[in-house]
Amino acid sequence: MKKLIILCAVVLGFAFTASAQESAKAEFKFNEEKHDFGKITQGKPVTTTFEFANVGKEPLILTAVTPACGCTAADYTKTPVKPGEKGIIKITYSAAVVAPFNKTVTVTSNAATPTKILYISGEVVAAPATSSK
Repeated sequence: MKKLIILCAVVLGFAFTASAQESAKAEFKFNEEKHDFGKITQGKPVTTTFEFANVGKEPLILTAVTPACGCTAADYTKTPVKPGEKGIIKITYSAAVVAPFNKTVTVTSNAATPTKILYISGEVVAAPATSSK
């Protein structure tokens, strides 16, 4: 019986330690995770900025920000974001092809949730024809 109680105490101790370490990690809190550009003109790139805060207890380090295709470029805060501070991820869509679009950008970090997906969408429309008279 004593062995069973000791075993339960050890298992519970490990469980509490693991959950305490998990909550001590860095963590994202984004203002928005999806952005709709609406209708945009072909050939005119558009940019949006996703702002996030580190709501964890350790510095948040972005290790990669990877767009799903070559039509999208990303720039981001490359220095560690301290607890309570903010960082940014700037996404630019090239708008080269006339069509609706839905694109993803994968953010990888040391956060408790190590992978986050950001979404952009919109519709590229043809540039208005210019008349020459």
